[in-house]
Amino acid sequence: MRHSFIAAASALLMMPGLACAQEIADTIYSGGPILTIDDSSPTAEAVAVKDGRIVAIGSLADVNARKGEQTRMFDLEGRAMLPGFVDSHGHVVLGGIQALSANLLAPPDGEVTDIASLQASLRSWLEANRTAVEKVNVIIGFGYDNAQLAELRHPTRQDLDAVSTDIPIVIVHQSAHLGVANSKALEMAGINAASENPEGGVIRRDADGEPNGVLEEYAFFRTLVPLLSGLGPEGIQTFAKAGAELWARFGYTTAQDGRSSGGFVEALKVVDSKGDLPIDVVAFPDVLESRDYIKDHVSKKYTGHVRVGGCKLTIDGSPQGFTALRDRPYYDPVGSYPPGYAGYAAVTAQQVQDAVNWCYGNGMQILTHANGEGASDMLIAALGAAQEKYGDPGNRPVLVHGQFLREDQVDSYKRLGVFMSLFPMHTFYWGDWHRDHTVGPVNAENISPTGWVRERDMMFGSHHDAPVAFPDSMRILSATVTRRTRSGDILGPSQRVDVMTALKAMTIWPAWQHFEEKDKGSIEVGKIADFVLLSADPTSVDPETLADLKVLATIKDDKVVYDAETDARRGSLVPTVPMLGDPEAAHEIMHAMRDGLDAIQR
Repeated sequence: MRHSFIAAASALLMMPGLACAQEIADTIYSGGPILTIDDSSPTAEAVAVKDGRIVAIGSLADVNARKGEQTRMFDLEGRAMLPGFVDSHGHVVLGGIQALSANLLAPPDGEVTDIASLQASLRSWLEANRTAVEKVNVIIGFGYDNAQLAELRHPTRQDLDAVSTDIPIVIVHQSAHLGVANSKALEMAGINAASENPEGGVIRRDADGEPNGVLEEYAFFRTLVPLLSGLGPEGIQTFAKAGAELWARFGYTTAQDGRSSGGFVEALKVVDSKGDLPIDVVAFPDVLESRDYIKDHVSKKYTGHVRVGGCKLTIDGSPQGFTALRDRPYYDPVGSYPPGYAGYAAVTAQQVQDAVNWCYGNGMQILTHANGEGASDMLIAALGAAQEKYGDPGNRPVLVHGQFLREDQVDSYKRLGVFMSLFPMHTFYWGDWHRDHTVGPVNAENISPTGWVRERDMMFGSHHDAPVAFPDSMRILSATVTRRTRSGDILGPSQRVDVMTALKAMTIWPAWQHFEEKDKGSIEVGKIADFVLLSADPTSVDPETLADLKVLATIKDDKVVYDAETDARRGSLVPTVPMLGDPEAAHEIMHAMRDGLDAIQR
């Protein structure tokens, strides 16, 4: 009888909303809609936090029982509170590009609509940063998209030479899988008519055989090495800090650094040790280049705000840039492509198998970039062989992107226990391009097939892949729900999901992806107090207006790390990409860009 009484009393004290004297809250949040993303208790009036962990959820009256003299009462003022967003895939260190370089993005994120406006943006950035440019002797631009230029082509070396023939210029395609160099940059990189295409890359040429400046995949990455090398770790740290702050502005409390490197991870740790890393970062170094570092540092526990989660493998390239490996020809590729062109792999089947085997043999998680159907065929074969050899080590393998998938491949990924980190944001940015040029109107309906995934009761993550796209969480939410293209078309209505499903793909499901579902992804007792405050409850607004919602605050470990009102008073230009008026700051940032792009190559 006595045992039953004690058990009942203990259970009662553990119930959400009931106080015990020794657990007076540090903070109580109330005053707005609270979406917990917990199916057993989807909404709440208030949340209590102690020592950075949630201790009570429920009615205001029950949670207020934990109020003490020192408790901070956090008034939501009508703002909607959700668990902090978890980055299913991005490159947070390289994300500094979006905050700290010449903005070549198309509307709504920039102003570049044709070659002339691209040139004007480069000239404006050069004038604003001339002192820094003179110091480091390079002009960098990020985010041009040939699919959004009026000319529907890539800029050429001649187009960039019109900006400068004396200073090397390198501009990065929004996919980060291609780029363009002016004549000076090509000269410094040693690329000329006699240069051969590197393995896994293409040097595009004029009719006379001279390079036209456009460089694909490893031709692009390797070109940057002689131009963007030999700079110290301080630049990477500046980059990492800027990227993490950018993620926080969009409600992310956990970021990913996909295809990372040991240098990037160490830079993140230094930034964190200085108190300048506002959010958690989980890194996945390149498995083809960083195995020793991965093996020595992989952990499910954070050191401060940083940990190495496992391995990253990249099989193919960019679908919008026609470098993703398909299982059939591209529909109507824009450019000089041979008949039947289907893209190409950046690695061999043996490299894929070796990398997957290494991760499985060591029980490590592997995230694999596979955009085209052909790349997925390579990955599925490698995963199947590894599971036959090693069994299932419980490593939760992840497909990254999966833009072009056959339905049978989704079945295979389910059978193999693969978590799919998809890119429905593509439906907005490149949906029209995919419909008209990459896969055609029929297959474009099924890019980023979240509907197929949910029909099979599979979880998925929705990502931004920044700096490929801006890390705009509300744009992700909108695209996943509505699948509206830039032109207003709905691409694949059967692949749409409801708002709550889309929110789970930004919170609890990517938390599971990262083995962090016990600590993050929902507002539940015992979890970390990571929250995001939005301008309205996304489940109560017209889905067509989801992209208009604003992130008003981001809270990490019960501390506000981003506040939109404070940011506005400071005059910050983010989330638009700012020009740099401080030459010394620009100098550091351009150093960071050099190291960052070199790390992509590594």
